[in-house]
Amino acid sequence: MDSGADLSAWKGLIVEGSLTGGARNEVYRGRFDDQEVVIRRSDRSDDSLRWELDLLDYLLTRECRVPRTIPADDGRRHVKGWHVQNFVHGRHAARDDAAAIRAELVRVHKCTTEWPQRPNTASAKTLLSIPAGANDVDLEAMPSALAEKVRRAWLAVQPRDRCVIHGDPGAANALITAEGECVLIDWDEARVDDPLFDLKVTEAEELAALAWEIAVCWKPEPAYARALAEQLLTGEGGHMT
Repeated sequence: MDSGADLSAWKGLIVEGSLTGGARNEVYRGRFDDQEVVIRRSDRSDDSLRWELDLLDYLLTRECRVPRTIPADDGRRHVKGWHVQNFVHGRHAARDDAAAIRAELVRVHKCTTEWPQRPNTASAKTLLSIPAGANDVDLEAMPSALAEKVRRAWLAVQPRDRCVIHGDPGAANALITAEGECVLIDWDEARVDDPLFDLKVTEAEELAALAWEIAVCWKPEPAYARALAEQLLTGEGGHMT
């Protein structure tokens, strides 16, 4: 753990060890007030992290299955990006759990049709008209052939800003409880966009989602993004320069 981490706002919080699965952010397991917790650090801006925590609070009121934020002793929900949530007991989703994941995603989509866009974030539709800006995706930072391929993948599905999407609802972020319910964790990539990016059905939607994953990971996870980019480009005989 970062030696500069200040978790003193949660008096008695104990860090027990790191957790796997956090590709961008530090994630730890711990105990607080005799309960198991997850301790996370986000690199998002204050406004962006507030949006995420507000969303989770709201989703809980709509009976969606998401982590619950545990405030610090003084009521703050995060301290310099560090925040604490309840530990969700469950196994990572498998192929047979697709229906449970879909049901939970649909529940989220239905109750967030009026939710505002995440600060410093743009949807695929918006990025079709602005190549860069005050958001977490910069298509101009990519090789031109790749950026064009990404745009073409999105144009093929004509995405619309409809609701909040999780953005990365794969097996690592979908936990199945002993009761068979799906709990969606790690909302770092959530934004307002088209639900097709969560619930891919057609080949065109699969390509559009792959294009988004490349775009959003290009800066924070370059090696991973470049590996995905080769899949997108070589599928039609292209090459990354």
